[in-house]
Amino acid sequence: MSESIPHIEAFRTTVLENGRSLYRNLPWRDTYDPYEILLSEVMLQQTQVIRVQNRWGEWLDLFPTIDSLAAAPLEAVLAAWQGMGYNRRAVALKRTAEICSGRYGGEIPRGKDELLALPGVGPSTAAGVRIFAHSIPDIYLETNVRTVYLHEFFPDEYDIPDKDILVLLEQSCPDSDPREWYYALLDYGAYLKKILPNPSRRSKHHTQQSTFEGSKRQKRAWLLRRILATGASSTDELVRELSIAEQAGGRSEVTIELTREILEGLTADAMLFREGDELWSIAH
Repeated sequence: MSESIPHIEAFRTTVLENGRSLYRNLPWRDTYDPYEILLSEVMLQQTQVIRVQNRWGEWLDLFPTIDSLAAAPLEAVLAAWQGMGYNRRAVALKRTAEICSGRYGGEIPRGKDELLALPGVGPSTAAGVRIFAHSIPDIYLETNVRTVYLHEFFPDEYDIPDKDILVLLEQSCPDSDPREWYYALLDYGAYLKKILPNPSRRSKHHTQQSTFEGSKRQKRAWLLRRILATGASSTDELVRELSIAEQAGGRSEVTIELTREILEGLTADAMLFREGDELWSIAH
């Protein structure tokens, strides 16, 4: 392993000592089950830890194995996901379960290429499964990890590209016990984000999340919840009820064109099924 980073051992010591003192006892840290680890990684994408803590266990009560998730109706999966946001994640997770159930005998593969071929699994998620389920060293870059490297190696710099951080991450990651190393990075990074002005803003890849209230994303979520709750609905019904909800929030009523565009997007994302021209229901 390269030792090109100045004070590499001091950096490792800093991370591990802070990680131990700041350790967060999160429920998915007590398991090596690949499905349970995958679930935590998917849930934690774009969702705060505090929201995931209870929902992770609730999900496993409903779908305790990859096979049970594969066999579940999409409607039940989407209903269980409500409140987590970004419903595409639930659809991708179910598709992944179907692939693993049918192709891998109910197991989640551990090879990087096989993991990356699964729906909704990117480099960080694949690395998370390998590290936390199998203790295989890998390169795991997410927001808290990025925060540590920005703070320790680029304290006064801006527009730092991930490629620079990846080099440092690869060089500094110990060969042994990757679980402990990455838990330490995650917990130290979470602490730094509490005490420093958002370090992620110094990343070249930082983007400001758009406001949810009044956004198209909010309208997508509302329409999906409405159809989950009441079943198949016509475009006219959905336009009328969504307009009422928007006006109750102090916003303008929606047009039929915008509503249809959102419904077609949900259909393209395999969440809805269009019956005829104007009747929409949850996909099967």
